[in-house]
Amino acid sequence: MLSELKFSIIKQKFRTSKGFSYLSLLVWMLPLLLLGISNNSLMAHDEGLYAWRSRLMFDSGDWINPWETPHHKTPGFYWLIAIFYSLFGISEISVRLPNLIGSILSIFLVYEIGTILLNKKVAWLASAILSVEFLWLQYSRLGTPDVAMVFLVLLGIWSLLKSELNSKYRYIWGLITGLSFSLGFLFRSFMIFLPIVALSPYLILQHRRHRHLANPMLYLGFILGLAPTVFWLRLSSLRFGGDSFAELINFVTKLSSSERRNNNWAYYFWNVFILAFPWSLFSFLGAGLLIHKFLVKFNYKNQEDYKKKNLPSRLSLKNRIWKQSLQFLIKVQYASQFKYSRDFSILIFFPLILLIELTTFSTRLSHYSLCLYPFIAFLAAIGLNWLGKIWDKPTKQFKIQNTALFSKVDFSPLYLSSNLILQTLNYVFGTLGILLLLAGTVVFFISDSDGEIRNYAIVGLVLGLCWLTLPLVWIARCRLGKNLITARYWIGVWLISSWLSLAVTGSLGLLSNYNPDFQAFLQKPEISQTLQNNPINFVNVGGKTGVLINFYTPKHGKRVKEISQITSPSYAWIREKQAAQISQPYRVIGEVQKYQLIKLE
Repeated sequence: MLSELKFSIIKQKFRTSKGFSYLSLLVWMLPLLLLGISNNSLMAHDEGLYAWRSRLMFDSGDWINPWETPHHKTPGFYWLIAIFYSLFGISEISVRLPNLIGSILSIFLVYEIGTILLNKKVAWLASAILSVEFLWLQYSRLGTPDVAMVFLVLLGIWSLLKSELNSKYRYIWGLITGLSFSLGFLFRSFMIFLPIVALSPYLILQHRRHRHLANPMLYLGFILGLAPTVFWLRLSSLRFGGDSFAELINFVTKLSSSERRNNNWAYYFWNVFILAFPWSLFSFLGAGLLIHKFLVKFNYKNQEDYKKKNLPSRLSLKNRIWKQSLQFLIKVQYASQFKYSRDFSILIFFPLILLIELTTFSTRLSHYSLCLYPFIAFLAAIGLNWLGKIWDKPTKQFKIQNTALFSKVDFSPLYLSSNLILQTLNYVFGTLGILLLLAGTVVFFISDSDGEIRNYAIVGLVLGLCWLTLPLVWIARCRLGKNLITARYWIGVWLISSWLSLAVTGSLGLLSNYNPDFQAFLQKPEISQTLQNNPINFVNVGGKTGVLINFYTPKHGKRVKEISQITSPSYAWIREKQAAQISQPYRVIGEVQKYQLIKLE
């Protein structure tokens, strides 16, 4: 009996320890990151470009600027991939491994930040949600610098919070913060300044409380982190002069002055909502709960401070506008001094300001918004945790009323039943599940057996079946009681629904094999032997397919505009249209995506 009690105590301590949280998150996310990883082909554009440029650095031995003109991006991520090439060889795995590691570390940082701002339960839930957000998982398995930048931003935020909690080590944490943000410039160029600006409400408005901006090690860390970039710019300028830095500026100017794919100002509002669904829906609830809590606490503290300091008598000005302006400034001053505003600044103001910055930037692409997704996970975890609490409690009426910060206008309160909220949510998603099942079934039977559309139909069937269990769990709760069917089961269904659908997506190769026809082409024996044993010339090779050809061709020959510039016998990549104009004898070894691999006789 005593031994059982000791075992129970040890088990409970382990389950509540940080090690168990890390282990459970690792078990949760690793299958999603690794499923289908053996079935690889690079995404033609961004990922292929980073893979090829890194390989060019690695093959040439020139890690500064192996191009003929100044480069428009900082080299941090190229260097990182090139290091992995030197460790594990040139392959798709080496390209993607840095982000796989960065994603895991980012999930752990979300947990650490969540334990400081919220609590361990919500922090774990936020980490689990981030793991099953589609865009986050997709870019965690791609060789692009976006996840690396998010990791550095999260590391910087965590270091700021640790500095605030442990003033004894504030210099060390300040140094790490500065290094994180300046290394972000090495990896993502000027894009790192967007999250830095988004942190300004926390850094500036609350400076009197945390004094981060007065920490000299913060600036020292920033300078040290900039050293590799300055070193690269200096060596590059020896070859190209001042054009090296000018090219970085020109690239940002170009992106900020022209829209791409007709993505207008509303792009992120619908794109982020869809790619983060259903967690984006819960994030609205979480944001509303945080804002309500902030306003309630602020109004209470503000009233107490007014009573203590007798502020109304000090503001007895005749001009009503000036009086209200001074009252506003005093409220802002007091808002920045109480501790809860720290959580509000990071969880609400940071993603809001970042969203505004991204929206005002003319070039709008889905992966630019990746830094928003950890904060969507935080807010979604808050909302889902609140729904779990009302699930386990008796039916309650919620009163929604005006708690405006600076308005004295009263609106009629709105009353909502907790049962009505949960019932509506479950039945709506159950209906969506039925629609997905019907659509998936139809598409599955009318599509080709080996077509990509059928794979998407399978994913839709899995997700639809999972969502259909939500109303079933709700009915079981109503029949069997909330003591037997607790909120854990219900929250588990939400998480497992996303996990299973993404696991199926990964196992079908939809998250790793972006050019299966190109991969199948390379695996043909004659193609493989030709590429491995002979230098291949490039005749006017370009575009997205050209990026793949550059990376997957082991031995590069000459780069020419016309086939006449190549001597016979030799091998070459050439466009189909251009190959039709060749006058000299040649043999087509294979063709893929409107390119031909030929041998000049």
